Amino acid sequence: MELSQAVSARLSELMEERNMTQYKLFMRSGVPKSTISSIINCKHYSVQLRILHELCQGLDISIIDFFASPLFDESNLEP
Repeated sequence: MELSQAVSARLSELMEERNMTQYKLFMRSGVPKSTISSIINCKHYSVQLRILHELCQGLDISIIDFFASPLFDESNLEP
């Protein structure tokens, strides 16, 4: 799995856990809905840390919590 796919899957997972739509995450984080959609649909090859930080604030988690997932285990990511 590519890193962008792992970020997409993790964001989708966290939003689903919180019953949060892209619009609601936009309202809570300030990250444009089009950017959220692009991340979820893997149209962004990389995500700026600032954007990831804002998304985490909208999800009410830390960046450490975001990456605390088996999705980011080195064995699951392509080099």
